[in-house]
Amino acid sequence: MTDRPENLPARPAWEVDFPLERVEAQHVTRREFAKFLVLASGGLAVGSGWVAAKDALFPPAAIPGPVRLAALSEIPVGGMTQFTIPGLNQPGILIRLEEGLFRAFEQKCTHLSCAVFFDPGSRKIECPCHNGAFDPLSGAVLQGPPPRPLRSFPVEVRGDEVWLVPPVAPETEGA
Repeated sequence: MTDRPENLPARPAWEVDFPLERVEAQHVTRREFAKFLVLASGGLAVGSGWVAAKDALFPPAAIPGPVRLAALSEIPVGGMTQFTIPGLNQPGILIRLEEGLFRAFEQKCTHLSCAVFFDPGSRKIECPCHNGAFDPLSGAVLQGPPPRPLRSFPVEVRGDEVWLVPPVAPETEGA
């Protein structure tokens, strides 16, 4: 005697070997899955839009005024020192390329924000994370995956000290 009425077809062998209740097989319907995909896609689109519009809506803070970075005697030619960029509270590097030639940059790689450093042997600003390199004069990308140049900051030598100065705003014509 079987548990099955005679007018129903026999069960396939795989159903006998792997008994699975219908309720367990359908935890998520296609409609629920599609709703989840639409919600997740919408969230990602809103997040991407926020990242893109953030700088336009909230421009980065300006440097409040001249800030002393270091004495000339503290940085040898080909040397580098770190500092905190005022107003931004982010790390920066000051590089002494030649006797009177200094450059200041943000210390975050434009690829994945790894800390960069100046290598006097290769005369490059290098990112050790993904083999990126930048020009120490301009901050332009020389190699690797960084998509943009390093952000630079104007510096002045005043007496025997190096100062970070606010960028000069371009004058408007006809004013």
